[in-house]
Amino acid sequence: MHVLNAIHAEIEQKGFISVADYMERCITHYYATRDPFGTQGDFTTAPEISQIFGELIGAWFYENWWGGEAILYEIGAGRGTLMKDILRATRKTDWHEKREVHIVENSPILTQIQHDNLKDFSIQWHKTFEAMPPKPLLLVANELFDALPIQQYVGEIERSIILKEGKLQFSPEGEVTRENSPASLALLDKILTHIKHYGGVALIIDYGYLSEQHKDTLQALKNHQCVDPLAEPGEADLTAHVDFLSLKQCTEKAGLQAVITTQGEFLRRLGAELRAVNLCKNANAEQIKTIISGVERLIHPEQMGSLFKVLAIGRFQQPPAGF
Repeated sequence: MHVLNAIHAEIEQKGFISVADYMERCITHYYATRDPFGTQGDFTTAPEISQIFGELIGAWFYENWWGGEAILYEIGAGRGTLMKDILRATRKTDWHEKREVHIVENSPILTQIQHDNLKDFSIQWHKTFEAMPPKPLLLVANELFDALPIQQYVGEIERSIILKEGKLQFSPEGEVTRENSPASLALLDKILTHIKHYGGVALIIDYGYLSEQHKDTLQALKNHQCVDPLAEPGEADLTAHVDFLSLKQCTEKAGLQAVITTQGEFLRRLGAELRAVNLCKNANAEQIKTIISGVERLIHPEQMGSLFKVLAIGRFQQPPAGF
């Protein structure tokens, strides 16, 4: 059954569908049926913009690596570009002897692309985040939490979606006053539980906010343009801004440390600009232009630099590099 028909059927049976259930249905269909990344897709993520992003994250994990066996783990790996850059940047270290690499991906199309792009590395794939061996976890999640379902409230009433004259419509009408994401906190809890028992660190990178006042952040992207979230269910990228304050509070409640900065500051402190200069030394004019514009897009406050946040989780003796 097409996702739109399935949504209509649920509304006709129950009278409504929650925003969270609507998002889950749409997102599942969306990622299962396409490669949404890049100029030919609906949006572009940081690893596709510049190799420097993945290289610096690889360096960050290596710096926070204490030796011994560990699991390098990515949830929602896109085309596999970030993992490929992490592994390439650390290839000459002892990482390749002392860590397993796991990827969680439930899209068959993206799983195949990842297999092709990561064929030179030994990797295990999973469809869900599942119980792992009792080893330290080195986890990265880039633009994952924004795709997890949210609940929205108008006053104290949970917002839902109804059918009116054959068209999808939000109900009740009015300004959204609050959002939360039980799905995000449930996934975070699994990550925290593993790190608490077996050690490790996690990097969560996404666009989001740190304030307690957050209203309607539900959005849809198609062909790099904002569209109506209800217009084409399952045919546009449906996301919401990540509540980093809640993630931080839950982490600290679990007894782990949580440090947050902006993506721009994180990459700048790790040496993104210096890395760009070094790459430019062996590049032609067109490549230099691409390198510089890519780094600018990642770190500039008016582009991705401020809106995107980086949350590091673990047990740190001192603030880790980049924070």
